[in-house]
Amino acid sequence: MGKKQDRKAAKRALDAEASASAATAVAGEPADPAVADEPAPKTKLGRKAYEREMRQLHGELVAMQEWVKATGARVCIVFEGRDTAGKGGTIKRITERVSPRVFKVVALAAPTERERSQMYIQRYIGHFPAAGEVVIFDRSWYNRAGVERVMGFCTPEQADRFLEQVPSVEKAMVESGMILIKYWLEVSPDEQTRRLERRMNDPRKVWKLTDMDIKSYARWDDYSKARDTMIAASDTSWAPWFVAATDDKERGRLNIISHLLSQVPYTAPVHREVELPKRRTGTKYRGRDLPLKWVPERF
Repeated sequence: MGKKQDRKAAKRALDAEASASAATAVAGEPADPAVADEPAPKTKLGRKAYEREMRQLHGELVAMQEWVKATGARVCIVFEGRDTAGKGGTIKRITERVSPRVFKVVALAAPTERERSQMYIQRYIGHFPAAGEVVIFDRSWYNRAGVERVMGFCTPEQADRFLEQVPSVEKAMVESGMILIKYWLEVSPDEQTRRLERRMNDPRKVWKLTDMDIKSYARWDDYSKARDTMIAASDTSWAPWFVAATDDKERGRLNIISHLLSQVPYTAPVHREVELPKRRTGTKYRGRDLPLKWVPERF
């Protein structure tokens, strides 16, 4: 009983921290750390403490998954933010202990010629969750309000028209019974620079460094303006934006996952007792003499 109470207390504390950050940003306070008041410094979250909290949250995500499957719920989660803000890492931590048949990640490539001739949001609709699914968009239809606007892939008129229409589309999604949760991950200029420089020198991360990242890096203020315009137009009562500070990746992930769990009205499944059946042995089968190609044991 004590462990359960501890988990609930930790979850409430993380929820409060995440909600306070989101409320401050959406209420109109400057979201850029460069212009905002400096927050009180926090001690570094140790690896053991981080993994301990994450282990508990993973257990709750599994409980949420079972509820989604049992009830046929449809959950759609949108992750947006600047390059290096931590979208991919957060999504990996969300999905690493759950079923890919339930939690599906969508990260669309640039549109094809055919897709460019369609209604803008059309190519995203086909990826919306069906009953018993959680779909996570690693960037979404909001590309039009961010990357496409800033980098000139659409006209200002097209971006403005999108922002006029998207609240109605999202209202229809929610009214159909879908749970829609939208996150903007915010990283400071200095931290973005550090992360991009690390990508340049790390062979494990070099694939993340694209020509678009380099071009976007020089347009910090343009992206800030696009972000503010996007949030002002699409932060609605039925589909609000939640803003998460992610300079500290570990704290950011814990805050986001804890908040995500608070937005889904799941209940923990009743655990059933399982007893393994007796294994059948002692048959006459002795196996075939096959020329198996074993993997070399180098380690």
